[in-house]
Amino acid sequence: MCSLEKRGNIFILTLTGDGEHRLNPTLLNSIQSALRRVRQEATASSALITTAQGKFFSNGYDLAWAQSMEDRMVLMDSLLRSVVSDLLSLPMPTLAAVTGHASAAGYSLALAHDYLLMRSDRGFLYMSELDINLIIPAWFVALIDAKVGSPAARRRIVMQAAKLTAKEALRLGVIDSAHDSAEETVEAAIGLAVDLVKRGWKGHVYAENRKRFLANAFKAVEDTSERNQTRPRL
Repeated sequence: MCSLEKRGNIFILTLTGDGEHRLNPTLLNSIQSALRRVRQEATASSALITTAQGKFFSNGYDLAWAQSMEDRMVLMDSLLRSVVSDLLSLPMPTLAAVTGHASAAGYSLALAHDYLLMRSDRGFLYMSELDINLIIPAWFVALIDAKVGSPAARRRIVMQAAKLTAKEALRLGVIDSAHDSAEETVEAAIGLAVDLVKRGWKGHVYAENRKRFLANAFKAVEDTSERNQTRPRL
């Protein structure tokens, strides 16, 4: 589950509890409900920070729940696409404060934010599909293409299934900043959010510009034609 806190014009969405924050219908619906509240309650210039409690930001899809059943995998994919679409169209800057491991679908959830900050004392970013015998969804790759500029860095993420520490992720341009602890990561995200809110941007203009800036990623999120090629083979 998740909680939503509002501090002035800054919303903080937190994945709660000490578990792995596996993305199943319960958690994804909770996140989407929180995002609807953010959209409804936002006034003037605002910003959203997403973070998590415990050692995981999110360890990806709940594959144990899916039990290799295609309909459940399709359901999780559909729900995550909807959450990511909401994030990409949200009328405000979005920041992911990654305070623990972010793997596979959890990594994509983080990449769906405008800014990615990460703690450096623990955790890694890990697109694990190659290691767990899954075909990576095309829309995951589209997000990586949109957010990671270097072809060598993209190859390391997708084709080497690298577990990136904050230090390496910063060097490769995958994240915007690295911080010494979970608390410092969240505080840095709040500081950046405050600066962004001060710019006084109109939310609908920000959202429309993001849609144009990330047009290929938007298109990929909406394109479900490749689902039959990405079912798990565990």
